[in-house]
Formats: sequence, structure tokens, C-alpha cells
Amino acid sequence: MLGSTEIKSLIDSGEGYNLEFKKNIPSKVKEVTEEICAFANASGGTVLIGVNDENVVQGVVFNNTKRSALQNSINEISPALHCEIYTINIDSKDVVVIEVPSGDNKPYVLSGAIFVRQGPNSQKLTTVEEMRDFFQQADRIYFDEAPCKEFDMNTHLPSNNVDQFKLLAGLTSTVPNGQILNNLKLITKEGFIKNGAALFFAENPEQLFEKAVVRCVAFDGIDKRFIEDDKIMTGSLYNQYLQSMSWLKKKLDVRYDIEGEGSQPRKEIWEIPETVFKEAIINALAHRDYYDKGARITVEVFNDRVEISNPGGLISGIPKNEFGKRSLSRNPLIFGLFERIRMVEQVGSGIGRMRDLMIEADLTEPEFNTEGMFTVTVRRPFDFNKWVDKWVDNLTDNRVNIIKAIHENGKVSKRELEEKVGLSATAIDNNLDALKDLGLIERVGGAKGGHWQINYILP
Repeated sequence: MLGSTEIKSLIDSGEGYNLEFKKNIPSKVKEVTEEICAFANASGGTVLIGVNDENVVQGVVFNNTKRSALQNSINEISPALHCEIYTINIDSKDVVVIEVPSGDNKPYVLSGAIFVRQGPNSQKLTTVEEMRDFFQQADRIYFDEAPCKEFDMNTHLPSNNVDQFKLLAGLTSTVPNGQILNNLKLITKEGFIKNGAALFFAENPEQLFEKAVVRCVAFDGIDKRFIEDDKIMTGSLYNQYLQSMSWLKKKLDVRYDIEGEGSQPRKEIWEIPETVFKEAIINALAHRDYYDKGARITVEVFNDRVEISNPGGLISGIPKNEFGKRSLSRNPLIFGLFERIRMVEQVGSGIGRMRDLMIEADLTEPEFNTEGMFTVTVRRPFDFNKWVDKWVDNLTDNRVNIIKAIHENGKVSKRELEEKVGLSATAIDNNLDALKDLGLIERVGGAKGGHWQINYILP
């Protein structure tokens, strides 16, 4: 049974993966029971009735009739689930507290339906695929909900990481770190910190989970032959995100616009919208398959694109035609912690936001490969002049001019090349053959109706 101080701390922390507010007891009490069922199918949680969405205590009347109706509704959950239900006085107003355990006999079903917690929301599983995926996860337990028995609070948990979380989440700095972990249900009933919390707060989680890092690699070219830079980003998941973004900024073109005058900060304009990378990297950290111990998240920069990959394809509970419209998480606890620090928004909205941002920037829509590794590919804006300048020292002026002419018009004829470059037909043929031997150009289709294609390789 929680005391008034603990309840106030919960209210201050706001709604999230393990906490739900209800302004009053709804006329359809089943709405509350659905939240209870969802918590039981996840890591447990607390429902506070008499608190609105703005974290303001409004109070509620909870008489025997309402208590009986609520208990009768909870009794409809199968298998049977025991919840602690009591009233506590906060600022002279009554708040109903419902403490829901993480069920030992998942799945819990209400009126023939399974409800699960996704971030700060509860979701009803409606398809066979969703239910199958839930059963698979329930059999082996969500990775981020499992106990991390090697974790030592004194050795592995630096207070600055929890302080950083409190600041980002808008929580009072005076709340003890241990209370934060308890409020967010980050400790198992046996007293072990959960894997998701270890990844989120440990100083060096890679000491506990070897492959739980981000590898950032820059290549010189459009394939993986020549590595220009290779770094491993370690530390808490949030710090891995910060390091990866900082590394990307150095590898991409970033220009600045001055906003206003005086002390106004410069506005950074990335060649690809910065938020696209934020969404992709947070998605990788929150949704990767941490059970896969042989692979890491990778951020790979090529001359023409950036690829961000994480172990684990599309969750089976999401049909391909629903991809980008809705979401299930492999790691709901981790997703909920990212939501707490406002790094993710509405569940399932990130894919659409990435697409919209690329279109607004007049760039190619991101490409998604959901088989095996989940990979997001974003195409970089191509600067032909920068590319051709790299070949100037390796090609004659005539061959550079031929490439420029083909760039302007892939269907340019040999006769037109003779006029543009000022060479004879035989000389044009010889230079075209030389460019083909270098792999810089190739003919697609026949002499009539075909076209020239430039291969943007580097010297």
C-alpha cells in the first residue's frame, strides 16, 4: 500500500507506461478494467482515479456501490487477478488507487479480448498476428522486463544518469533515485533491476549486454570497400543516441541560418532533416531484438545514402499493410522510458513523420527493409558538381565534358556529343569506351530508344 508521499511523487511524474490517470470513474467502468488488464499483461502499474491529464488532483467520490461495480468488472478478467484497491487523501481530496501486479499467468483476457500496454497507452489486440506475437513474447518474457541479476546498484548505477532522466522527464530533482525506480516499476518483486532499466541507466550497459551498442561507420564511396571512420557508441541508451547524432552531424553537410539578431542561436539545417535520424535511431534503440546477441545497431554513412539497421525485423503482430500506421514494441518498458523523456510521440507515428519530413525537404522517401534486420535507408541529396570535381585530376577535359553532357541529358546522341565536346565521331567513340572501361558510364538499351547511365563511383 502506497503512502501519500509516494502517490504525490507518482502524480508529479505524470502518466506513462506504468501509470494511468482517470479524472473520475467512468459510467462504463470497463474502461478502467481494460487499463488494469493491460497493466497485468505488461509489467504491472498503477491506476489513479481522481487525477486529470494535467496531473491535477480533482478528487472523486468512491462509495460502496462504485467499489462493488469496479470489483465485479475486475472479476471478469481471466485468469483471476488480485489488485489492491484503496482510497488515499491528497490535498484534502480522495484519490482511488488501484495497484496492478504484473501477472504471473499471462495472457489476461477481458470479455474475450487481450489488452496490452504500449508506451503510455493501452491497446486491444484485434488480429491473429498480434495475438500470436503476444503469446510468443509472453512465453519467453519481454527482454526489457526480465531481471538483470548481474546488475549492482552501487557499481552500475551512476546518479548522474538518473538525474539526467529526471531533468528530461520534468520530474522533481528532490525525489530519491530509488523512488523513481520503484515508481516506474523498474525493479522486479525479487529486488532485481530490470534489463530495460539497466540499459537505460547503467554507466556501461555493454559490460552486461555486449552487443547493446551502436556501431557508426562512414564509407568512402557507395559500397563497403573503403572504411573512412568506425566508432562504437557505448553507455546508456540515451547517451548512445546523443553520441550517434553528434557523429552523424560531423559526417553530413550541415549549414546554418541566423535566426533574429544578437543572442539568438544559429539554426542548424542538415542536408537530411535532423528529426529523420532522431526517429530512426530512437526506433532502433527501443525496438531492436535484444535477445539477438550476435548483432549490433549500425549507422552507416555512404556517399549517396545513410542506412540505420537494428536486429529484428517487423514484429509479426503488425501486418505489412499496417506498417507505419500502428506499432507494437519488443521492449515496451524501454519505449515507455523514451516516451517519459519526450523522445517519442504517439505510438506508430514515427514512420509517417520520417516520410513527411523527407518529402517536405524535396528528398526521396525513406526506404524500409523489415526482413531479418530492420533497416531504414535515407538517400542523401546528390551534388553532381562535387562528384565530378573529384574526377577532374583523373580524366581528360573531353571526358569530363562528355560526363557533364550525359548528366544534363541521358539520351544525348553521339552526334550531339560531337557538337557539344568538339570532337570527331571516332574520338567520341574512343572516349565513351574509355569511360565505360572505368565503369563510369554504361549504355542501357539499344542505340535507338536507349540511354546513358552514370555510375557515381569515386576515383
